[in-house]
Amino acid sequence: MRGPDHKQNALFSYVNIEERIPTEHPLRRVKVLADLVLRSMSPTFDSLYAEGGRPSIAPERLLRASLLQCLFSIRSERALVEHIDFNMMYRWFVGLTLDEAVWDHSSFSANRERLLKESVMREFFTGVVAIGQWAELVSDEHFSVDGSLLRAWASHKSLAARDGSDEPPGPDQGRNAEVDFRGQKRSNATHVSRTDPEALLASKGGAGAYLSFTTHALAENRHGLIVDVHTTQATGTAEREAALVMVKRTVKPADATRQPTLAADRGYDTADFIAALGPLGVLPHVAAKTKGSAVPSEIKVTEAYAVSLRRRKMIEEAFGWAKDIGTLRRLMARGLETIRAHALLNFAAYNLTRLGNLLAS
Repeated sequence: MRGPDHKQNALFSYVNIEERIPTEHPLRRVKVLADLVLRSMSPTFDSLYAEGGRPSIAPERLLRASLLQCLFSIRSERALVEHIDFNMMYRWFVGLTLDEAVWDHSSFSANRERLLKESVMREFFTGVVAIGQWAELVSDEHFSVDGSLLRAWASHKSLAARDGSDEPPGPDQGRNAEVDFRGQKRSNATHVSRTDPEALLASKGGAGAYLSFTTHALAENRHGLIVDVHTTQATGTAEREAALVMVKRTVKPADATRQPTLAADRGYDTADFIAALGPLGVLPHVAAKTKGSAVPSEIKVTEAYAVSLRRRKMIEEAFGWAKDIGTLRRLMARGLETIRAHALLNFAAYNLTRLGNLLAS
């Protein structure tokens, strides 16, 4: 029989959000893991706030909301707050009850600036990696490294001559002034962005040059978890320089029981980079160029080298996730310090999804 279409709302409603979330929903596993790390960061949060004054939004809620933005591809903070307001699952994840009022988007943005620092996000990222190490899901011997360009939140119109020869836009041209730079040669040596001075013109794969930054990741080869992240300006040598920084910071030198290896694409096959790995006790499992390769011949013929080249491709999944699902395809922040925090947050969210699936299986 056809059911009636009632129009009158009930006078009272008693809803337990916890019962409305499916027991096998993957967001449950992410929340459990994230809360473990957030509880360990309580002393850090205490140091960020004054002892007196008006209470702010809880930093744990701010970080959970930021994770939602990465996990569900929400492209702005205004949209994020709107989703949290009417989505019961988002409220549950953040820690809001059905009766609590959600914050204004401007209050959320102002409060989150306190947390979006590299030091805070790196502590959160390191805590997520520590869970993988505790569960013995992270290799301490075989690694891969790669880098990817991030489009800066600045356009070609924001470029201005470093010597000040460009005429500034007139007062009657509004916020999006007409700029004709056809036929003019623009480079990082001659021009700088007014919007984000730390962004540099860069291109990859023969595409056009855009104002960009470069984020670099170090992954372990067992399950493809990201164990270190480093974001830099987009220079021609940034990938190799960042790889050495992450190896020194994360990879333990060789000993009697283990010999670390580092896999990478052909862009890392340079004599300087291969030579720099030697004193660090790391074998260069770098994809060799067809001509002029610096990878030693005795390494290229080993079975371990072939395995590393296959496992290396897992790191591409992390970059693809961070750009297609996360918020790194087009940066919504300016300044290298803030962008480093955003990159760490996105890769921490990626690790949480991977760990949730790995631990569940």
